[in-house]
Amino acid sequence: MPAYQAQVEPDDDGRWSAWIEELPGCSAWGYSQDEALAALEEAAAAYFEDMVEAGEAAASKVKLTTQKPLGAEWRRVLELDLGPR
Repeated sequence: MPAYQAQVEPDDDGRWSAWIEELPGCSAWGYSQDEALAALEEAAAAYFEDMVEAGEAAASKVKLTTQKPLGAEWRRVLELDLGPR
Protein backbone atom coordinates (compact mmCIF):
# COMPACT_ATOMS: atom_id res chain seq x y z
CA MET A 1 0.00 0.00 0.00
CA PRO A 2 1.56 3.34 -1.01
CA ALA A 3 2.07 5.74 1.90
CA TYR A 4 2.30 9.52 1.77
CA GLN A 5 3.35 11.97 4.49
CA ALA A 6 1.17 15.06 4.86
CA GLN A 7 2.78 18.33 5.90
CA VAL A 8 0.96 20.93 7.98
CA GLU A 9 2.04 24.37 9.19
CA PRO A 10 0.48 27.60 10.44
CA ASP A 11 0.07 30.55 8.07
CA ASP A 12 0.71 34.18 9.01
CA ASP A 13 -3.02 34.93 8.86
CA GLY A 14 -3.88 32.35 11.54
CA ARG A 15 -5.06 29.62 9.17
CA TRP A 16 -3.30 26.28 8.67
CA SER A 17 -1.99 24.86 5.40
CA ALA A 18 -1.66 21.15 4.66
CA TRP A 19 -0.16 19.47 1.59
CA ILE A 20 1.47 16.32 0.27
CA GLU A 21 4.85 16.99 -1.33
CA GLU A 22 4.70 13.95 -3.64
CA LEU A 23 1.32 14.95 -5.09
CA PRO A 24 1.63 18.27 -6.97
CA GLY A 25 -1.35 20.51 -6.30
CA CYS A 26 -2.76 18.34 -3.51
CA SER A 27 -3.20 20.88 -0.74
CA ALA A 28 -5.83 22.36 1.55
CA TRP A 29 -6.26 24.82 4.39
CA GLY A 30 -8.37 25.24 7.51
CA TYR A 31 -8.83 27.44 10.55
CA SER A 32 -7.24 24.73 12.72
CA GLN A 33 -4.78 21.88 12.21
CA ASP A 34 -7.58 19.33 12.34
CA GLU A 35 -9.70 21.27 9.85
CA ALA A 36 -6.76 21.59 7.43
CA LEU A 37 -5.98 17.87 7.70
CA ALA A 38 -9.62 16.89 7.22
CA ALA A 39 -9.75 19.06 4.10
CA LEU A 40 -6.49 17.48 2.89
CA GLU A 41 -7.96 14.00 3.36
CA GLU A 42 -10.84 14.98 1.07
CA ALA A 43 -8.44 16.54 -1.45
CA ALA A 44 -6.21 13.43 -1.44
CA ALA A 45 -9.18 11.13 -1.96
CA ALA A 46 -10.34 13.22 -4.94
CA TYR A 47 -6.77 13.38 -6.29
CA PHE A 48 -6.41 9.59 -6.30
CA GLU A 49 -9.91 8.96 -7.60
CA ASP A 50 -9.16 11.27 -10.54
CA MET A 51 -5.89 9.41 -11.21
CA VAL A 52 -7.70 6.05 -11.20
CA GLU A 53 -10.46 7.34 -13.52
CA ALA A 54 -7.84 8.77 -15.91
CA GLY A 55 -5.99 5.44 -15.97
CA GLU A 56 -2.89 7.00 -14.40
CA ALA A 57 -3.03 4.78 -11.31
CA ALA A 58 -4.41 1.40 -10.43
CA ALA A 59 -7.21 1.19 -7.91
CA SER A 60 -5.69 0.31 -4.55
CA LYS A 61 -5.44 1.35 -0.96
CA VAL A 62 -3.42 4.44 -0.05
CA LYS A 63 -2.17 5.42 3.39
CA LEU A 64 -1.88 9.10 4.33
CA THR A 65 -0.04 9.85 7.56
CA THR A 66 0.55 13.09 9.36
CA GLN A 67 2.93 13.73 12.19
CA LYS A 68 3.47 16.88 14.17
CA PRO A 69 6.85 18.49 13.39
CA LEU A 70 9.80 17.31 15.48
CA GLY A 71 8.09 14.01 16.26
CA ALA A 72 5.70 15.44 18.85
CA GLU A 73 2.82 13.48 20.29
CA TRP A 74 0.07 13.14 17.67
CA ARG A 75 -0.06 11.06 14.55
CA ARG A 76 -2.97 10.59 12.17
CA VAL A 77 -3.37 7.85 9.60
CA LEU A 78 -5.95 7.70 6.83
CA GLU A 79 -6.34 4.69 4.59
CA LEU A 80 -8.17 5.29 1.32
CA ASP A 81 -9.63 2.27 -0.40
CA LEU A 82 -9.67 3.09 -4.10
CA GLY A 83 -10.85 -0.34 -5.18
CA PRO A 84 -13.89 -1.01 -7.36
CA ARG A 85 -17.21 0.17 -5.97
